[in-house]
Amino acid sequence: MTRLQGKIAIVTGASRQGGIGAAICRALASEGASLFFTHLHDYDKEVNPNDADEHWPDNFSGELRQLGVQAAHMRLDHTEPGFASKLLDEVRKTVGLPTILVNNATYSVDADFRQLTESLIDAHCAVNIRGTFMLSAEFARMLEAERVRGGRIINLTSGQGKGAMPGNLIYAATKGAISVFTESLAAELAPLHMTVNAVDPGPTDSGWMSEEVKQTLLPRFPMGRVGLPEDAARLIAFLASDDAKWITGEIIHSRGGFG
Repeated sequence: MTRLQGKIAIVTGASRQGGIGAAICRALASEGASLFFTHLHDYDKEVNPNDADEHWPDNFSGELRQLGVQAAHMRLDHTEPGFASKLLDEVRKTVGLPTILVNNATYSVDADFRQLTESLIDAHCAVNIRGTFMLSAEFARMLEAERVRGGRIINLTSGQGKGAMPGNLIYAATKGAISVFTESLAAELAPLHMTVNAVDPGPTDSGWMSEEVKQTLLPRFPMGRVGLPEDAARLIAFLASDDAKWITGEIIHSRGGFG
């Protein structure tokens, strides 16, 4: 399939073989898009040590190139001042002008009200809110300056709008902010024919689920299985294509009926 032939996409937070970010990259590349992805091994080593490999990004770039597209990557800390400009400059230098942005990078540490601290709140806000907001804005300003129409911004959010998420207070709150930002930014960018949408993939087996967790969640999936990274990736590839040019400002809950 070649719906994205000749397009260049940025996917943030693609650090692990089994992660949603990697699945998104594969889906976009299979549609013909060249890829530039970011990763932060230090974070992955803390939250998912069994699937953290500092050499994986180089190997993954080779895998993507076998699909006939360009692929490059960089280590990037989304909390660093100026990271958005740094990223966009590097993408343009190594791959070309991107017109697709997938904000997949996230920071998540479980914490209830007893465990909340100022530093934990700041860490979530720096990546999930400030990072997503600034990269989206810099990306949109770049395309406006280049007089490029038809850009795509796709954010990853969570199920915070579908019900309470006790034990994950600040993560849920910051993802909620992304949903509100998505709707308002979509209205601002519509005159530029640039779409902005968000995808909530629901509980997804991206390497963090134990067998106990899977069995607990399974009865809530009427289709008889838990979500997979490829499920979210297929939807995002569609939203990145011209087939979705009339869809903007939407928070799409693609959860396989999970409830």
